[in-house]
Amino acid sequence: MTTTVPVTGTIFNIQRFSIQDGPGIRTTVFVKGCPLRCLWCSNPESQRRPPELGHRDSLCTGCEKCTAACDKEAIGLSSGDAGFQIEVDRSRCDNCGKCTDVCAPRALRFYGQAISVDEAFDEVRRDLDFYINSAGGVTAGGGEPLSQARFVAELFSRCHELGIHTTLDTCGYASVAALDRVLAETDLVLYDLKLMDRQEHRRYTAQYNEVIIRNARVIATRRVRMIARIPMIPGVNGSDENLTALAKLVRSLGDGVAANLLPYHRFGIAKYKALDRAYRLTEVRSPSAEQLEKAVELFRRHGVDCAVEQ
Repeated sequence: MTTTVPVTGTIFNIQRFSIQDGPGIRTTVFVKGCPLRCLWCSNPESQRRPPELGHRDSLCTGCEKCTAACDKEAIGLSSGDAGFQIEVDRSRCDNCGKCTDVCAPRALRFYGQAISVDEAFDEVRRDLDFYINSAGGVTAGGGEPLSQARFVAELFSRCHELGIHTTLDTCGYASVAALDRVLAETDLVLYDLKLMDRQEHRRYTAQYNEVIIRNARVIATRRVRMIARIPMIPGVNGSDENLTALAKLVRSLGDGVAANLLPYHRFGIAKYKALDRAYRLTEVRSPSAEQLEKAVELFRRHGVDCAVEQ
Protein backbone atom coordinates (compact mmCIF):
# COMPACT_ATOMS: atom_id res chain seq x y z
CA MET A 1 0.00 0.00 0.00
CA THR A 2 1.44 3.36 -1.05
CA THR A 3 1.22 6.45 1.10
CA THR A 4 0.66 9.84 -0.50
CA VAL A 5 3.12 12.41 0.81
CA PRO A 6 1.37 15.74 1.48
CA VAL A 7 2.51 18.66 -0.65
CA THR A 8 4.07 21.27 1.64
CA GLY A 9 5.47 24.76 1.30
CA THR A 10 7.22 27.35 3.43
CA ILE A 11 5.29 30.56 4.05
CA PHE A 12 5.76 33.56 6.31
CA ASN A 13 2.20 34.87 6.52
CA ILE A 14 -1.41 34.32 5.55
CA GLN A 15 -3.11 37.69 5.39
CA ARG A 16 -6.90 37.76 5.41
CA PHE A 17 -9.07 40.63 4.16
CA SER A 18 -6.41 41.91 1.80
CA ILE A 19 -7.62 44.49 -0.73
CA GLN A 20 -4.35 45.29 -2.53
CA ASP A 21 -3.38 41.94 -4.03
CA GLY A 22 -6.04 41.57 -6.70
CA PRO A 23 -9.76 42.24 -7.09
CA GLY A 24 -12.22 42.17 -4.19
CA ILE A 25 -11.57 40.89 -0.69
CA ARG A 26 -8.77 38.34 -0.74
CA THR A 27 -6.59 36.13 1.37
CA THR A 28 -2.90 36.36 0.45
CA VAL A 29 -0.58 33.45 1.10
CA PHE A 30 2.96 34.81 1.35
CA VAL A 31 5.48 32.24 0.16
CA LYS A 32 9.01 32.35 1.56
CA GLY A 33 12.03 32.44 -0.73
CA CYS A 34 12.88 34.76 -3.62
CA PRO A 35 15.65 34.74 -6.27
CA LEU A 36 15.82 38.56 -6.28
CA ARG A 37 17.30 40.85 -3.66
CA CYS A 38 15.56 44.13 -4.45
CA LEU A 39 17.14 46.87 -2.37
CA TRP A 40 13.70 48.39 -1.66
CA CYS A 41 12.09 45.09 -0.61
CA SER A 42 9.59 45.71 2.17
CA ASN A 43 9.52 42.03 3.18
CA PRO A 44 13.15 41.03 3.80
CA GLU A 45 11.89 38.06 5.79
CA SER A 46 10.56 36.69 2.49
CA GLN A 47 13.89 36.44 0.72
CA ARG A 48 15.47 33.31 2.22
CA ARG A 49 13.57 30.03 2.12
CA PRO A 50 14.36 28.61 5.61
CA PRO A 51 12.62 29.99 8.72
CA GLU A 52 14.61 32.83 10.32
CA LEU A 53 14.84 34.20 13.84
CA GLY A 54 13.87 37.84 14.20
CA HIS A 55 13.86 40.17 17.21
CA ARG A 56 11.92 43.28 18.20
CA ASP A 57 13.92 45.04 20.88
CA SER A 58 11.06 47.35 21.86
CA LEU A 59 9.13 44.34 23.20
CA CYS A 60 11.98 42.94 25.28
CA THR A 61 11.50 43.06 29.07
CA GLY A 62 15.03 41.88 29.91
CA CYS A 63 13.87 38.71 31.68
CA GLU A 64 16.84 36.76 30.18
CA LYS A 65 14.79 33.57 29.77
CA CYS A 66 15.94 33.42 26.16
CA THR A 67 19.62 33.47 27.06
CA ALA A 68 19.09 30.71 29.62
CA ALA A 69 17.17 28.57 27.12
CA CYS A 70 19.74 28.85 24.32
CA ASP A 71 22.10 25.87 24.34
CA LYS A 72 24.29 27.46 21.67
CA GLU A 73 24.87 30.70 23.61
CA ALA A 74 23.65 32.56 20.53
CA ILE A 75 21.42 35.07 22.37
CA GLY A 76 22.73 38.04 24.30
CA LEU A 77 21.14 41.06 25.95
CA SER A 78 22.40 44.56 26.57
CA SER A 79 20.69 47.60 27.99
CA GLY A 80 20.94 51.33 27.46
CA ASP A 81 18.91 54.51 27.31
CA ALA A 82 16.71 53.02 24.59
CA GLY A 83 15.93 49.92 26.66
CA PHE A 84 17.05 46.35 26.10
CA GLN A 85 18.76 45.22 22.93
CA ILE A 86 18.73 41.63 21.75
CA GLU A 87 21.90 40.37 20.12
CA VAL A 88 21.77 37.23 17.97
CA ASP A 89 24.96 35.48 16.98
CA ARG A 90 23.71 34.00 13.71
CA SER A 91 26.87 31.93 13.29
CA ARG A 92 25.84 29.99 16.41
CA CYS A 93 22.04 30.02 16.09
CA ASP A 94 20.57 26.79 14.68
CA ASN A 95 16.95 27.98 14.69
CA CYS A 96 15.92 25.42 17.29
CA GLY A 97 13.16 27.71 18.61
CA LYS A 98 13.86 27.31 22.32
CA CYS A 99 14.27 31.06 22.79
CA THR A 100 10.95 31.87 21.11
CA ASP A 101 9.19 29.24 23.23
CA VAL A 102 10.04 31.10 26.43
CA CYS A 103 9.62 34.66 25.13
CA ALA A 104 6.20 35.72 26.43
CA PRO A 105 6.18 39.24 24.92
CA ARG A 106 7.24 37.83 21.51
CA ALA A 107 10.32 39.97 21.27
CA LEU A 108 11.82 36.89 19.59
CA ARG A 109 9.87 35.20 16.81
CA PHE A 110 10.38 33.09 13.73
CA TYR A 111 9.64 34.30 10.25
CA GLY A 112 8.51 31.29 8.27
CA GLN A 113 6.76 28.00 8.80
CA ALA A 114 6.19 24.78 6.92
CA ILE A 115 2.58 24.23 5.92
CA SER A 116 0.75 21.64 3.85
CA VAL A 117 -1.60 22.47 1.00
CA ASP A 118 -4.44 21.04 3.08
CA GLU A 119 -3.61 23.35 5.99
CA ALA A 120 -3.28 26.40 3.77
CA PHE A 121 -6.52 25.61 1.97
CA ASP A 122 -8.39 25.13 5.24
CA GLU A 123 -7.28 28.63 6.21
CA VAL A 124 -8.13 30.42 2.96
CA ARG A 125 -11.50 28.72 2.44
CA ARG A 126 -12.82 30.25 5.68
CA ASP A 127 -13.66 33.47 3.85
CA LEU A 128 -15.41 31.90 0.87
CA ASP A 129 -18.54 34.00 1.42
CA PHE A 130 -16.48 37.20 1.34
CA TYR A 131 -14.84 36.14 -1.92
CA ILE A 132 -18.20 35.45 -3.49
CA ASN A 133 -19.80 38.70 -2.33
CA SER A 134 -16.85 40.91 -3.34
CA ALA A 135 -15.62 39.06 -6.45
CA GLY A 136 -12.44 38.39 -4.49
CA GLY A 137 -10.34 35.30 -3.99
CA VAL A 138 -6.91 33.97 -3.06
CA THR A 139 -3.53 35.45 -3.99
CA ALA A 140 -0.11 33.82 -3.80
CA GLY A 141 2.56 36.42 -3.07
CA GLY A 142 5.94 36.42 -1.51
CA GLY A 143 8.76 36.14 -1.69
CA GLU A 144 8.37 34.48 -5.04
CA PRO A 145 5.49 31.99 -5.41
CA LEU A 146 7.07 30.38 -8.47
CA SER A 147 9.97 29.25 -6.28
CA GLN A 148 7.44 26.81 -4.78
CA ALA A 149 5.46 26.14 -7.93
CA ARG A 150 4.11 22.74 -6.92
CA PHE A 151 2.73 24.04 -3.63
CA VAL A 152 1.09 27.09 -5.25
CA ALA A 153 -0.35 25.12 -8.18
CA GLU A 154 -1.88 22.55 -5.82
CA LEU A 155 -3.33 25.27 -3.61
CA PHE A 156 -4.81 27.11 -6.60
CA SER A 157 -6.25 23.85 -7.92
CA ARG A 158 -8.03 23.31 -4.61
CA CYS A 159 -9.33 26.88 -4.78
CA HIS A 160 -10.73 26.32 -8.26
CA GLU A 161 -12.64 23.28 -7.01
CA LEU A 162 -14.72 25.75 -4.96
CA GLY A 163 -14.80 28.39 -7.69
CA ILE A 164 -12.36 30.68 -5.86
CA HIS A 165 -10.57 33.22 -8.07
CA THR A 166 -6.77 32.91 -8.00
CA THR A 167 -4.10 35.57 -8.46
CA LEU A 168 -0.36 35.08 -8.87
CA ASP A 169 1.80 38.00 -7.69
CA THR A 170 5.22 37.29 -9.19
CA CYS A 171 8.56 38.83 -10.08
CA GLY A 172 8.71 36.45 -13.01
CA TYR A 173 12.16 35.04 -12.30
CA ALA A 174 11.55 31.32 -12.82
CA SER A 175 11.68 28.56 -15.40
CA VAL A 176 8.95 28.40 -18.04
CA ALA A 177 8.04 24.97 -16.64
CA ALA A 178 7.41 26.40 -13.16
CA LEU A 179 5.50 29.32 -14.65
CA ASP A 180 3.25 27.11 -16.78
CA ARG A 181 2.59 24.78 -13.87
CA VAL A 182 1.07 27.64 -11.87
CA LEU A 183 -0.52 29.47 -14.82
CA ALA A 184 -2.69 26.41 -15.47
CA GLU A 185 -4.52 27.23 -12.22
CA THR A 186 -4.25 31.05 -12.33
CA ASP A 187 -6.95 33.59 -13.23
CA LEU A 188 -4.90 36.79 -12.91
CA VAL A 189 -1.18 37.56 -12.88
CA LEU A 190 0.23 40.62 -11.13
CA TYR A 191 3.61 40.91 -12.84
CA ASP A 192 6.40 42.97 -11.34
CA LEU A 193 8.55 45.01 -13.73
CA LYS A 194 11.30 47.26 -12.45
CA LEU A 195 14.18 48.23 -14.72
CA MET A 196 14.80 47.66 -18.43
CA ASP A 197 18.57 48.19 -18.41
CA ARG A 198 20.02 44.78 -17.58
CA GLN A 199 23.02 46.13 -15.67
CA GLU A 200 20.89 48.46 -13.57
CA HIS A 201 18.47 45.60 -12.94
CA ARG A 202 21.26 43.48 -11.58
CA ARG A 203 22.63 46.39 -9.54
CA TYR A 204 19.35 46.86 -7.70
CA THR A 205 17.93 43.29 -7.65
CA ALA A 206 21.01 41.00 -7.89
CA GLN A 207 19.71 39.40 -11.11
CA TYR A 208 19.64 40.30 -14.79
CA ASN A 209 16.21 40.88 -16.35
CA GLU A 210 16.18 38.63 -19.43
CA VAL A 211 14.25 35.83 -17.71
CA ILE A 212 11.67 38.29 -16.39
CA ILE A 213 11.11 39.88 -19.80
CA ARG A 214 10.90 36.46 -21.45
CA ASN A 215 8.29 35.24 -18.98
CA ALA A 216 6.20 38.37 -19.40
CA ARG A 217 5.99 37.52 -23.09
CA VAL A 218 5.24 33.88 -22.28
CA ILE A 219 2.27 34.90 -20.12
CA ALA A 220 1.02 37.14 -22.92
CA THR A 221 0.70 34.04 -25.12
CA ARG A 222 -1.12 31.98 -22.47
CA ARG A 223 -4.34 34.01 -22.45
CA VAL A 224 -4.19 34.66 -18.73
CA ARG A 225 -5.13 38.18 -17.68
CA MET A 226 -2.08 40.17 -16.62
CA ILE A 227 -1.47 43.51 -14.90
CA ALA A 228 2.06 44.94 -14.82
CA ARG A 229 3.06 46.37 -11.46
CA ILE A 230 5.89 48.86 -11.42
CA PRO A 231 7.40 50.24 -8.20
CA MET A 232 8.07 53.97 -8.54
CA ILE A 233 11.42 54.63 -6.85
CA PRO A 234 12.90 58.09 -7.42
CA GLY A 235 16.55 57.92 -8.36
CA VAL A 236 16.34 54.21 -9.14
CA ASN A 237 13.80 53.54 -11.90
CA GLY A 238 11.84 56.77 -12.29
CA SER A 239 13.71 58.23 -15.26
CA ASP A 240 11.81 59.00 -18.47
CA GLU A 241 14.14 56.63 -20.29
CA ASN A 242 13.34 53.68 -18.07
CA LEU A 243 9.62 54.39 -17.86
CA THR A 244 9.40 54.75 -21.64
CA ALA A 245 11.13 51.40 -22.12
CA LEU A 246 8.79 49.79 -19.58
CA ALA A 247 5.73 51.34 -21.26
CA LYS A 248 6.83 49.98 -24.65
CA LEU A 249 7.30 46.51 -23.17
CA VAL A 250 3.88 46.54 -21.50
CA ARG A 251 2.25 47.80 -24.69
CA SER A 252 3.86 44.96 -26.66
CA LEU A 253 2.24 42.39 -24.35
CA GLY A 254 -1.24 43.12 -25.70
CA ASP A 255 -4.17 45.50 -25.56
CA GLY A 256 -5.55 44.08 -22.32
CA VAL A 257 -2.39 44.51 -20.22
CA ALA A 258 -2.58 47.54 -17.92
CA ALA A 259 0.09 49.00 -15.65
CA ASN A 260 -0.21 49.91 -11.98
CA LEU A 261 2.39 52.15 -10.37
CA LEU A 262 3.33 51.39 -6.76
CA PRO A 263 4.82 54.39 -4.91
CA TYR A 264 7.99 53.55 -3.01
CA HIS A 265 7.71 53.39 0.79
CA ARG A 266 9.95 52.43 3.69
CA PHE A 267 7.47 50.52 5.85
CA GLY A 268 9.70 47.44 6.03
CA ILE A 269 12.81 49.02 7.52
CA ALA A 270 12.10 47.71 11.04
CA LYS A 271 12.17 44.16 9.73
CA TYR A 272 15.70 44.65 8.41
CA LYS A 273 16.78 45.55 11.93
CA ALA A 274 14.91 42.52 13.28
CA LEU A 275 16.95 40.30 10.97
CA ASP A 276 20.24 42.17 11.58
CA ARG A 277 20.45 43.35 7.98
CA ALA A 278 21.29 46.79 6.62
CA TYR A 279 18.74 48.79 4.63
CA ARG A 280 20.63 50.51 1.82
CA LEU A 281 18.10 52.97 0.36
CA THR A 282 18.00 55.24 3.39
CA GLU A 283 18.19 58.42 1.31
CA VAL A 284 15.36 57.55 -1.09
CA ARG A 285 12.00 59.22 -0.55
CA SER A 286 8.53 58.46 -1.86
CA PRO A 287 7.63 59.94 -5.25
CA SER A 288 5.68 63.18 -5.30
CA ALA A 289 2.17 63.44 -6.66
CA GLU A 290 3.61 65.35 -9.62
CA GLN A 291 6.11 62.59 -10.38
CA LEU A 292 3.38 59.96 -10.26
CA GLU A 293 1.04 61.97 -12.47
CA LYS A 294 3.81 62.50 -15.00
CA ALA A 295 4.58 58.75 -15.07
CA VAL A 296 0.91 57.85 -15.54
CA GLU A 297 0.65 60.23 -18.48
CA LEU A 298 3.80 58.77 -20.03
CA PHE A 299 2.32 55.27 -19.99
CA ARG A 300 -0.97 56.51 -21.38
CA ARG A 301 0.81 58.27 -24.25
CA HIS A 302 2.22 54.88 -25.21
CA GLY A 303 -1.23 53.32 -25.27
CA VAL A 304 -1.09 51.66 -21.84
CA ASP A 305 -3.94 52.00 -19.36
CA CYS A 306 -2.17 53.15 -16.20
CA ALA A 307 -3.09 54.10 -12.64
CA VAL A 308 -1.40 54.62 -9.27
CA GLU A 309 -2.02 51.79 -6.81
CA GLN A 310 -2.12 53.07 -3.24
